[in-house]
Amino acid sequence: MSSVTTPSTQPSRWSLYLDLIRWNRPAGWLLLLWPSLSALWVAAGGWPGWHLLAVFVLGTILMRSAGCCVNDVADRDFDRHVKRTAQRPVTSGKVSVKEALALGAVLALLAFGLVLTTNAVTIAWSFAALAVTLIYPYAKRYVAMPQAVLGVAFSFGIPMAFAAVQGGDAFGFSAVQGGDGLSVSSVLGAVPWLAWALLIGNLFWVLAYDTEYAMVDRDDDLKIGMKTSAITLGRFDVVAITAFYVLHLLIWTVLLIDRLHPWVWGATLLVAAAQVVWHHRLIRERTREGCFRAFRLNHWLGFTVFAGVVIGHALR
Repeated sequence: MSSVTTPSTQPSRWSLYLDLIRWNRPAGWLLLLWPSLSALWVAAGGWPGWHLLAVFVLGTILMRSAGCCVNDVADRDFDRHVKRTAQRPVTSGKVSVKEALALGAVLALLAFGLVLTTNAVTIAWSFAALAVTLIYPYAKRYVAMPQAVLGVAFSFGIPMAFAAVQGGDAFGFSAVQGGDGLSVSSVLGAVPWLAWALLIGNLFWVLAYDTEYAMVDRDDDLKIGMKTSAITLGRFDVVAITAFYVLHLLIWTVLLIDRLHPWVWGATLLVAAAQVVWHHRLIRERTREGCFRAFRLNHWLGFTVFAGVVIGHALR
């Protein structure tokens, strides 16, 4: 009798790491990317140049991947009780906590290396962005609307884009006044009020799509005591999500209408509004499938707004 060797079905470390950073689910980093690039175009008044474009595209992918590592470590004890997340690499034990944190640290350092090619003001703001990223996974334990914290984290590319464009030359030489070093006022002053107003508008978009995401896991989250906007809003969830979408588009319209070609932005709003209506249809029955599909389609809304900003600047 000859023995038959059964091929191993165990995934490789490489495939586990790719699963950990959600490489096969690009919707997550696209949700981060589109508002950051929109802000980059607004700050530059048009084409921002290949250098900053590369920094923000690659940096977004790297930081979202690092955030996934931190999030999965923080939520590993909760995720095993949620159907959608029970088989994540850290939760299932296929990737250790130390491995996940090490991978996250490497990715964050690579992203920081990109930031170092910009200016001192952007470097300073990158530490604030990192802090918010690390806080979010733990906000779900204490904050009734943790999606608001995520909204700040997912919108922080907006002030960083303005800092990268308006904060001085590479490595921050022009930001240093009189050789006294980088001051708090120069860091704060490099980001105008417009950036923070756009951040607030974008926060409502994050509230909309992440509440859709939270609706998928609402039953499981109630059992384990997790706090989410879907639970806090209760039966008003669908109405609130629709209102969040409208507020996002309204705030950005008020802020940008004078900077963009009005007909282009008008067409952008029509396409965006049609998507909002479609999202409402998907989530109104509150099914897992409908809510998850709505969440995954949100990057198209972000792309629509980005396209409107780019074309609107080109044709104004």
